[in-house]
Amino acid sequence: MSVAVAHHTRSSSDLALEEGARQAAYRGTQLVVIHVVESLDNDIAEANRAGISDAVEKVLRDASLPEVRWDVHVVAGGRDTGDVSAALLRAVGELRPELLVIGARRRSPVGKAFLGSITQNLILDAEVPVLVVKSPR
Repeated sequence: MSVAVAHHTRSSSDLALEEGARQAAYRGTQLVVIHVVESLDNDIAEANRAGISDAVEKVLRDASLPEVRWDVHVVAGGRDTGDVSAALLRAVGELRPELLVIGARRRSPVGKAFLGSITQNLILDAEVPVLVVKSPR
């Protein structure tokens, strides 16, 4: 089994990575970082893996967490919210983690009224438990 983290290049991703690593260490399992790109070829996938690997290592080092095995899973998903959500849900279906950790950003009252956000889609449609992490600020 594993703990999966939906990764995006935002500040909430660091919090999600940290909590995902904490959950993986607690459960004695592997951390899998899922990152969605617009299109996928070998060069893009490798460049993303390298950048994400640096981010994961920094978060793990800064958080002083127990050592945890981890891997990066890069998937193609397009730009639209629905495409990204679908790509993440497909990856979760393939990987079958015991938990999905996602980061959330603060939304305005008007923003909360709009349906279709990636976070909302993952919470409603993932077939595994979802842990949402947001900044306390």
